[in-house]
Amino acid sequence: MKINNIFCVGRNYADHAVELGNDIPEKPLIFSKPTNSLVIADGTPIDFPANQGEIHHELEIILYVGKDVSAGDKVDDVVTRMALGIDLTLRDVQTELKKKGHPWLLAKGFKNAAVYTNFWVFPGQTACLEKDFTLLRDQEIVQTGNSASMIFPFQAIIDYLQANFGLKEGDVIYTGTPEGVGPIHHGETYALKWGEEVKGSFRVR
Repeated sequence: MKINNIFCVGRNYADHAVELGNDIPEKPLIFSKPTNSLVIADGTPIDFPANQGEIHHELEIILYVGKDVSAGDKVDDVVTRMALGIDLTLRDVQTELKKKGHPWLLAKGFKNAAVYTNFWVFPGQTACLEKDFTLLRDQEIVQTGNSASMIFPFQAIIDYLQANFGLKEGDVIYTGTPEGVGPIHHGETYALKWGEEVKGSFRVR
């Protein structure tokens, strides 16, 4: 399954924006990651940068665009698969970049910064509301969210990305993280759950 562009939505849950002291956006806040940052959460250890300050986990729903998108297309017609993922962030690096007004790429696009599970068939925007998604650290819940709490729901994200950047088959979208972000540490094990089903896991190395 090919992956082309990786679009990410920042501050898409009000509680997360508040916990970091950020304003709630009036339109989607978009950034991107290089495809070289992708790494599958298949139970094996994953290496992360050392000596660059804290690395924070941000659990997210990922949408896979299965066909080229035109203006007015419905999300249920163009998104064919979904996954869970973690947008990993070098938080100290990001803070310094923001102070200087610089792009976030160094903080968001490092190797293995885009963790993702295997994809499964997208059940539709409405059906997704029926399940929470959860991140567990060493079997303890650290983040839980539901797409009903998004500031910009899936359809609004698709519309905004299509209008401003275009969306084509193979593009993926990290749709934002709920509250509860925090640092990862060497030796910890993380599991990503959709409803009651574990979709992926990894150990920090």
